[in-house]
Amino acid sequence: MPSGTAPPAAGAQAEEGGMSPMIKSAVQGIAIFVGMQFLMKQITGNKGPATTTTTDASGAVMNVPGNTGEIPPYHARPDKLDEGAVWSPIPQRIAPMWPTDTPVDITIVVSPTFVAEPIAKIPKERIVLDETAFIFGDYNQHRSIDTSFDVPPEVQNNGTLWGHFYIGISGSKLDPFTPGYDPTRAFHFVHPLTQYIAQKKIRKTKNLLAAAEEDDEPEEEIPTGPVIKSHYHPNFTMSFIPDSGVMNFPSLHPAVRQYVHLEASGSRDGTGINGWYYPILFVNTFWQLKTHMTVLNSTVTRLPIHIDLQNFNNWKFTLMASMDEGAKQTARNAAQGQAPPGGGDGSEFEMIKEVLLDTNIYLLATTVIVSIFHMIFEMMAFKSDISHYRNKKNNVGISVRSILGNVFMQGVIFLYLMDNNENTSWMILFTQGMGIVLEFWKITTVVNVRIRDAPNSIIPYRIAFEDKHVLSETEEKTKEYDAVAFKYMYMIAVPLLIAYGGYSLKYESHKSWYSFVIATLVGSVYAYGFFDDGPFAIHQLSSQECRAHAR
Repeated sequence: MPSGTAPPAAGAQAEEGGMSPMIKSAVQGIAIFVGMQFLMKQITGNKGPATTTTTDASGAVMNVPGNTGEIPPYHARPDKLDEGAVWSPIPQRIAPMWPTDTPVDITIVVSPTFVAEPIAKIPKERIVLDETAFIFGDYNQHRSIDTSFDVPPEVQNNGTLWGHFYIGISGSKLDPFTPGYDPTRAFHFVHPLTQYIAQKKIRKTKNLLAAAEEDDEPEEEIPTGPVIKSHYHPNFTMSFIPDSGVMNFPSLHPAVRQYVHLEASGSRDGTGINGWYYPILFVNTFWQLKTHMTVLNSTVTRLPIHIDLQNFNNWKFTLMASMDEGAKQTARNAAQGQAPPGGGDGSEFEMIKEVLLDTNIYLLATTVIVSIFHMIFEMMAFKSDISHYRNKKNNVGISVRSILGNVFMQGVIFLYLMDNNENTSWMILFTQGMGIVLEFWKITTVVNVRIRDAPNSIIPYRIAFEDKHVLSETEEKTKEYDAVAFKYMYMIAVPLLIAYGGYSLKYESHKSWYSFVIATLVGSVYAYGFFDDGPFAIHQLSSQECRAHAR
């Protein structure tokens, strides 16, 4: 009797920095999968009739699947293997056992254990679904139920809530413990209805002014590893997959293979290497968002459950199952400290699903189009910026202090990202670092950067910015306007920075004094960064000066 496998008992601010590697890989995966599915459809066909007829040993005519390829229908299987054939414990290719258009009965029971028990002994309240004559393969069939159940104590104590699925051809006995149970007409499997999710690390912060008073209090013990808790989502979509056809069992994606339940007796065709499988029932958790889940503990005594029962296309099932499992595996790896390539913790994919569910389709399309144009214009501006500084003939209209200000502000943002790097993508850090390098490069094109002695200073050396050549009168005017503009900017920005720092120190909590300084500076950058555009007037004044001299 097939059974499920128990799952392992296993924030920083979102920053903008380009498309996440998770998003890129998801888009690429979708494109590759759809293309491969189309190609395989053309090669393998699978266009035969869904149902055909055959004659059994007694001469009775019976309906059998028509999409078994070269594998004989299960009810027409040979009594023995071909001469010289060897029985394989793991089948290579598997074909569906039951034909489409078969009416099936399905019962779902919730339980704190994956061990099956007789249905007759199960309290009625734990039977959350009991449907009959559901047509396997009819895409117009749709059934919904809403109910609730008491949460078992084991589940309240971080245990798994299991779903026991009893499925059979209509009229068959579904309970394996009942006399007369026929495994060729019914099967049972278990699947977890809860998910183990690592809790995000909560940054311990404190009010620095009150830190002295709090030092006397005993510190709470901080767990050394990830805190993993059982989560429950009340909505489930249960989907039969009628068009799965013949599959290569060993090469199935693990996310797909968990839903494939092989025929119980281990029968094989004449070759000894091919077998059969029961109808696939996909427990679809793709659209279950973490923000909609309930953390299970002793305070949760009763839970609702909503089940949609339907039929689903095989290509959609394969795509959604593999993508969902990939995102969950990424999250599990991140919780164990195994950073995936490009950073991230799997939450990027969760954000995409949340946007797709909660955003108006027209607004979403507009956002995508605007974002694409934004990236194009950003690349064009980057190229133009590089070209300008490479080809410039003089320093007219160039503010060295503005460039240094950009280096400072981007450096502050980089340090802030490093201080809050729990969920910051390495791609974002790399992009920010490259921006700082670019600003440093701009400085070297405008002035010579030298290390000079500082005899009357505590620090023996200082960084000096020296002109590359003797400045013209116009360049001297540019330098003068630069100094004047920044003088007034400092007069406005410094008091605002001090006021913001005082407010943050008194009313907000921080990890440490270092975090306070970085957070205050980055807050000021975001709040007052527009002051850095003030020296833009230098370029306009210098241009007017040039025209005046030209006259």
